[in-house]
Amino acid sequence: MTNLRIGRVPGVTLTKWERIWRERYPRVPLEVHDVGTDDQRRVVIDHVVDMCFARLPIDRVGLHAIPLYSEVPVVWLSPDHPLATFDTLVTADLAGEKVCYDIDQGSIDLATASAAVLRVPMSVARSRSRRDLVYRPVTDAAPTTVALVWRVDDDNELLDEFIGVVRGRTVNSSRSAQTRTAAPRKGRLGRENTTSRPRKARRPQ
Repeated sequence: MTNLRIGRVPGVTLTKWERIWRERYPRVPLEVHDVGTDDQRRVVIDHVVDMCFARLPIDRVGLHAIPLYSEVPVVWLSPDHPLATFDTLVTADLAGEKVCYDIDQGSIDLATASAAVLRVPMSVARSRSRRDLVYRPVTDAAPTTVALVWRVDDDNELLDEFIGVVRGRTVNSSRSAQTRTAAPRKGRLGRENTTSRPRKARRPQ
């Protein structure tokens, strides 16, 4: 049975796209793999997954990449931290703070103890909601972009179908539907149906 392997970095949610895929392609299972940001290129190049929702920038050599959406960066910090009293922050507010970027247990422990703050995409903070941490948007920071990437040498037709699902292509406008529509009609035996209505006999001249 053919399947499609999709990787996703932390914070990416596929619920809607998984549902649409199951409805359109029930015989093609969708395997979703959680991938660390540091491994997002490797898992695609090494054929661990067929496609991956990655965060830019990424080395695009040998890869196709379709930017999908951008996210506001936030600071994840303890509710007891002085900066938690503000609704939003700017980069200058972080001067003198220990800023962590890796989402691991060590960084989280530092943040909960107010010994550091975590700089993460908003979706990560939302998806990992914790009572001992709050997040505040950094309004002047450059947004992060999520992109769908895959190998340039991969000609699997399922990849284009998944791209269509992600980009909102309807089932009637999908490439596969167009292909089926353009294909010659065949009779019950599988032969091309070239029959037409009987022609009336010509009158003798």
